[in-house]
Amino acid sequence: MLKKRIIVCLDVKDGRTTKGIQFKNNLDIGDPVEMAAEYYRQGVDELVFYDIMASARGNAPMLSLISRVASQVFIPFCVGGGIRTVEDIRAAILAGAEKVSLNSQAVQNPALITEGARIFGNQCIVLGMDAARDSSLPSGYRVFINGGRTATQLDAREWAMQAVSLGAGEIVLNSIDADGTRSGYEISLTRMISESVSVPVIASGGGGTPEHLAQVFSDGKADAALIASMVHSGDYTVASVKQALMEKGIPVRTA
Repeated sequence: MLKKRIIVCLDVKDGRTTKGIQFKNNLDIGDPVEMAAEYYRQGVDELVFYDIMASARGNAPMLSLISRVASQVFIPFCVGGGIRTVEDIRAAILAGAEKVSLNSQAVQNPALITEGARIFGNQCIVLGMDAARDSSLPSGYRVFINGGRTATQLDAREWAMQAVSLGAGEIVLNSIDADGTRSGYEISLTRMISESVSVPVIASGGGGTPEHLAQVFSDGKADAALIASMVHSGDYTVASVKQALMEKGIPVRTA
């Protein structure tokens, strides 16, 4: 059985790590470089860095900050926010990222997925997808862009399948409804997407306890889980989460 990955997410705004609830009321919680180094020490499997304002503001990736974070971690590192072109993908990789997350730009320019995968390999191209409940769509979930601010006409399941056919090698699936609530992942959404695509699906939004991760791994069929608030708050460490999962029989990576 493949080991499940624990991934810490750093949402960055104006160069600082921030955290909100359902994409709103974000608070400054620290320096991303220091936090990245700490989570690396705690044994996190991967790190994700999102510039949450880049797409809405039309900003380019924060390459200097990406480079500083990358210098602190020796694990897979994914970067998202403001990546609009193949040149942006190349610059992020040269700054130290192993993967790039395409979210708003993937919707607005799907060819970027294909071109990025062709040049850098599918493993480098991650689809970031923010979805919220909407009963008017076939899957029951609508895709949003621009940091959850803008609704699209895309059905979540259909878009996930299309993005994989275009070349995305992984999907970070974020539930807007559950984001920051620490009340549990959106299990039905995660399972639906996991069962619909052939690439790894990373559950995001709602992780509050190790039990939530165990549930999304077993019932949601996720390959990995993104966590943020539960470790940013100091309530848990990466090591304590992994220990709890091992006690529940969930295979995780240990040092």
